[in-house]
Amino acid sequence: VQLVESGGGLVQAGGSLRLSCAASGRTFNMYAMGWFRQAPGKEREFVATINWSGGNTYYADSVKGRFTTSRDNAKNTVYLQMNSLKPEDTAVYYCAATWDSGSIYSIRENYDYWGQGTQVTVSS
Repeated sequence: VQLVESGGGLVQAGGSLRLSCAASGRTFNMYAMGWFRQAPGKEREFVATINWSGGNTYYADSVKGRFTTSRDNAKNTVYLQMNSLKPEDTAVYYCAATWDSGSIYSIRENYDYWGQGTQVTVSS
């Protein structure tokens, strides 16, 4: 599985961005997808995850109520809608994939495939 993120950029605090992650392969709908982020000097942290069907999602407390992840299996794409952005959301955002066996995948070690990342910068 190859993953390519897009949609990052510079936005003012309170603004919105939508990230996309396009996946290769014909088995995309068998994978759970996750979003992580890494700010300079910090560890990569979990943001959100969505199961194979899109029916179950799970979010980090820091983004709950502001971010929404969704997927379109017909387009092999997963999305992260980010609203009410804050300067502390500034980071490189990564999407990741793991074979979905029914768990909630919220740690980095759960994932086998990673994208190259896209920069999100929120100015105050």
